[in-house]
Amino acid sequence: MGEDHDDGPVLPGRQIAAQVSRRREHGGRPTARTRRLDRSDIVAVAVAIADAEGTDALSMRRIAKELQVGVMSLYWHIESKEELHQLMLETVQAEIVAADPSGDWQADLTAYARNARAAMHRHPWAIDYVGAGPPSGPNDARNADHLFAALDGLGLDLKTTVWALMTVSTYVMGAALREIQEIRWQRAADETMAEMAEDDVAEMFAEFDRRVHSAGRYPHLLKILDAGIDPDAAETRDERFEFGLSCVLDGIAARIKG
Repeated sequence: MGEDHDDGPVLPGRQIAAQVSRRREHGGRPTARTRRLDRSDIVAVAVAIADAEGTDALSMRRIAKELQVGVMSLYWHIESKEELHQLMLETVQAEIVAADPSGDWQADLTAYARNARAAMHRHPWAIDYVGAGPPSGPNDARNADHLFAALDGLGLDLKTTVWALMTVSTYVMGAALREIQEIRWQRAADETMAEMAEDDVAEMFAEFDRRVHSAGRYPHLLKILDAGIDPDAAETRDERFEFGLSCVLDGIAARIKG
């Protein structure tokens, strides 16, 4: 997170209020402007800022400004930015629900993988922290325990069980990271092209196509280009994720049968 300096504009009141309300598990709770400040207000605002602008924009002073309170009042509820960081991660983990085992381990891991991916898209900043190291809090520990329980009784030794779950987690985090990078790149590209004339944009793509074709060194890449396949296309993102997840789960299933 950023240092305690006044960096970045304050989010508009309606925008921050809307984002904070979406972080609430139960609707209709008043914000810190209309009731006594508590720790959940601080964490909700911190998550909303990170979601909108990334963790570099996050500081205790920025949070205090959004809540319209003094900076020191935050420290009555949270001792340090490190503690705030852990609470933010715990908020994300609360959204990544690993349900009680259903008896169908593939369905259980699929549901968890989809939940984790969706949470990463809601909170792109968390991709740098989730899944690294031991459980970060009770929600993370709960999810891990439920995932181990989903594979219980399949005849796997503990090491194989751990590695199988790590493989699923690694795939989900890697896929989510790639997708988040795709979105960021596309947003930046759209902003750049919005400043260009339409003919200039068309010529830029045509020039790229000419260079690849004239190089004579990329026959397989040419097949993809000529077929009009965009590996980063937003409309295929869900399908690509499901394909990769099924490959991972099918591989684990083959190990179990073998």
